[in-house]
Amino acid sequence: MSFWMNKTAVLTGAGSGFGKECALIGAKVGMNLVLADVQADALQATVNECLQLGAKVLAKTLDVSKAEQVEQLAQETFALFGAPHLVFNNAGVGAGGLVWENSLADWQWVLGVNLMGVVHGVKSFTPMMLAEAKNNPSYQAQIINTASMAGLLNAPNMGIYNVSKHAVVSLSESLYQDLALVSDQVSASVLCPYFVPTGISQSHRNRPADLANSQKPTPSQLIGQAMSDKAVSSGKVTAAEVAQKVFDAAQAKQFYIYSHPQALGLVQVRLEDVVQGKNPTDPFIHKPEIGEKLKQALRNQEV
Repeated sequence: MSFWMNKTAVLTGAGSGFGKECALIGAKVGMNLVLADVQADALQATVNECLQLGAKVLAKTLDVSKAEQVEQLAQETFALFGAPHLVFNNAGVGAGGLVWENSLADWQWVLGVNLMGVVHGVKSFTPMMLAEAKNNPSYQAQIINTASMAGLLNAPNMGIYNVSKHAVVSLSESLYQDLALVSDQVSASVLCPYFVPTGISQSHRNRPADLANSQKPTPSQLIGQAMSDKAVSSGKVTAAEVAQKVFDAAQAKQFYIYSHPQALGLVQVRLEDVVQGKNPTDPFIHKPEIGEKLKQALRNQEV
């Protein structure tokens, strides 16, 4: 019997990317699934595939930046399946550009989904998971938050995204430590993917109208969008491969989950700068032609 058979997984951002692929794995290994996404048609497509695989599914179209919507999801989850065994706070959006050019609406949108969406998931689901652990000695559960390698690095021209993902790494590390104080049965992990084709570079398709920008994108934002499109679409590691890493890590209670462990060399350079009090290393030191091209494009405002 599968380790996950008859257990329950909650996955936000289930309409595409890691969320969808994790949902499909969950269905194949016999889990009950609670699937949420802001894009109704994409969510329904995932639901249909999971139903075909024989899974029991609760699906909700919601915006994770809205605390009351996530809380309602948690209550419906508990009513139908009880406390979940896997909560994957995965919904995310992307945006770039020079930090002083990002509008307040940009900050509200990106932080609302990437950071507060995780906060809402943690706040709504953790208490019921801890309560179940207290009453059931055999219960084991894992909360997995999607951050990014951008949560461990600080690539230029994508500061707003970096800020949101650094916050998720910090939140997840704090959650791990806090849970360890009160329970041996509920723990946390953080997913830090690098460039994986997931559709996140086109997340503006679901941007709420009330957080839309009235001004046209700046040159730096257009450059950032183009760079993101190219980097994400050229990724060689698939979302399905990362999803399997998520399940393996959850079963092993592994905290850090990486799609591209080879990128940790860049993280090491950054941390050595921090420890040694050095100015940040040029992120393009190994590919100076890319850095020079970006610099000239921004200084000449060419897209």
